[in-house]
Amino acid sequence: MAADDDLVDLARSLRTEARQTNERRVLVLAGDRERGYERLEAILDRLSVAITRTTLVGPEDRLRCEQLSQTHVGELLGTTRDVVVLDAHDQLQPNALGKLVGTVDGGGLLVLLTPSLESWPDRRDAFDESLAVPPFSLSDVTGRFRRRLVETLQAHRGVGIVDLETDRIVDEGLTRPAPRLDASTEPEPPANRRFPTPTYGSCLTDDQAEAVAAFESLFDAPAAVVLEADRGRGKSSAAGLAAGAFAADGEDVLVTAPDFRNAREVFDRARELCETLEECETTEPRRLETVAGGRVRYLDPAAALEECEAADVVIVDEAAALPVATLEGLLAADRIAFATTIHGYEGAGRGFSVRFRDRLAESEHAVTERTLTEPIRYAAGDPIEVWAFRALLLDARPPVEPLVADAAPETVRYRRLEPDDLLADERLLREAFGLLVLAHYRTEPNDLARLLDAPNLEARALVYDGHVASVALLAREGHLSAEQRAMMYEGGRIRGNMLPDVLTSQLRDERAGESAGVRVVRIATHHAARSRGLGSRLLAEIREEYGTEVDWLGTGFGATPGLLEFWRANGYATVHVSTTRNDASGEYSALLLSPTAETGEGLRDRHAERFAERFAALCSDALADLEPDVARAVLRSVPADAAPSLELSAHEWRVVAGAAYGPGLFDVDPGPFRELVVRYLVEQPATIELTTRQERLLALRALQARDWETVAERLDFHSTGQCMRALGDAFCPLVDRYGTDAALEVRDRFGGS
Repeated sequence: MAADDDLVDLARSLRTEARQTNERRVLVLAGDRERGYERLEAILDRLSVAITRTTLVGPEDRLRCEQLSQTHVGELLGTTRDVVVLDAHDQLQPNALGKLVGTVDGGGLLVLLTPSLESWPDRRDAFDESLAVPPFSLSDVTGRFRRRLVETLQAHRGVGIVDLETDRIVDEGLTRPAPRLDASTEPEPPANRRFPTPTYGSCLTDDQAEAVAAFESLFDAPAAVVLEADRGRGKSSAAGLAAGAFAADGEDVLVTAPDFRNAREVFDRARELCETLEECETTEPRRLETVAGGRVRYLDPAAALEECEAADVVIVDEAAALPVATLEGLLAADRIAFATTIHGYEGAGRGFSVRFRDRLAESEHAVTERTLTEPIRYAAGDPIEVWAFRALLLDARPPVEPLVADAAPETVRYRRLEPDDLLADERLLREAFGLLVLAHYRTEPNDLARLLDAPNLEARALVYDGHVASVALLAREGHLSAEQRAMMYEGGRIRGNMLPDVLTSQLRDERAGESAGVRVVRIATHHAARSRGLGSRLLAEIREEYGTEVDWLGTGFGATPGLLEFWRANGYATVHVSTTRNDASGEYSALLLSPTAETGEGLRDRHAERFAERFAALCSDALADLEPDVARAVLRSVPADAAPSLELSAHEWRVVAGAAYGPGLFDVDPGPFRELVVRYLVEQPATIELTTRQERLLALRALQARDWETVAERLDFHSTGQCMRALGDAFCPLVDRYGTDAALEVRDRFGGS
């Protein structure tokens, strides 16, 4: 039997070993919640840890220290604690666990308060309730994720486990490592450095010194630096040292992050360096000024967007936790650095690496990249980092390239990825989940639990020689009761039914949730096997499998021309485009349907027709800033038979034909021109051959009502007059194809063919 003294001794031993090795340890108190808090209070009373270095994450303020809910643990990003307690009795959010592990400093302790480890996987908590999407119930949710989590806790080094039901120490968690040899040496500063030498003297690893040196590239604008690292590698410290060096040189350094707490390390290091250089003039929590006239100041992301062009240097910390649209706006700065955590600790997915990196590469900035791998907050090989990476698959990777390099549609096999098979086959799970992580900007630890436990989700893959070459995550939607459909129509929300929800609540179709469908939530193909038709083969297999069970297949994604064309080629039609940009991708989301039964065909047809009818109005309003190539691709992905009819009066046809073939003006009445453009882009008749530039002109001026000067500059016309004439020329073949007798009379009068 373990008395309080025994548990205190165990906690002290774990903490002592953690401090001696500069690693972290985990202590699991499993069993009755109240008993767990009693034991924990006894431990904390006799553990020499300051209250200010302790955080409780749970539903109640029980320990007289900082307390947060699991939903708000993102506030701890960029900070460290000596002891972090996670009360997992009411729920366990995998995203929260991933973030919390990263906040425990070297020598620190993560304490987990859990139900009995034997019964925990079979219990259902508040997070499980979020997985029970209609028409499924909580009883349909499984406990595979927690079963796997328990197994990792029991198997990994550095995890102490106490069974509170029997007052027994199940596992001490002590690793009893051999004494470490101190092989550390002070990093050498670069020979041709431009920062003061003490900047590099503050670095703790060669990695960090190289990261600081990368910031020197910002002396030459336009330039950008990208620092990537797992938690605890010192990226924020490196950014802070660079910020201090720039400020000491008289530069104005603007720092932004999701919250100031995330950027506190940047300011601490900048302040320490400026004090070492005897450059500090004034210091405040969010601002410091130097004798040389420089400064380091924090602004929230919205304010930073307004000020970034005026600042000399901009530093963005925890960049992956910011919306892509915000990151794009910050590129207005000539000299900018992005520091970001990889492997999903932010819980914001991979918007930065998947979407924003492409935008950065297309910018005028000369980009310098560094990846920090050597830990600073704790020692390399820290057992808790190893445990967390495995438990949450934070380091999941698809198969190495040679294993799937020869994968082709005719050489792969379609496979159902059953959750029990994934749980039993760690390699298969890591390959499938790793492919989803690397290929999509929103895959996060919560998705691992959804993959294993959510009753509405299923996974399918194409495997080559047993390895995952392409994978799709699918969600069953619809088949909702009349009461549920009415609730959605009247403003209620039904979790996990994205397509029926939008079609019902926003587009006012109460019947939309009646039919059953499968939505393709994610689809990803290994980079070594792309552009070979594997994605199309996977979609074809999914259609064949589900076609007799459901009425439609659907999907939704951040709209780009390439993605829209891919889905159109596979039989999916656009039925809606969101009127606001997605926070993570910075793009407008498109919803597409592909019917598999008569009911699904009716759903697609009525929404495609309504979408085509309203699109012109949207383009000059909510979608006025939609990229013209996206607008073109959106209309091309609407079924041709959904093209709106042209009901132009004889007078309107004379206006259009007069602008195309005669001295008429588009500006007199743009409305008829818009109707004609929509009809053409949806129908895409083979008899009309417009160039890409002409179609962009139609989208920018006729659909989106951009002013002539903007359109002329965007499309490289020498003058607005030339742009106007080009618009008239673009309408000529449309008049020839669709024009009534009234239009053709005008054409013939002015010598048109």
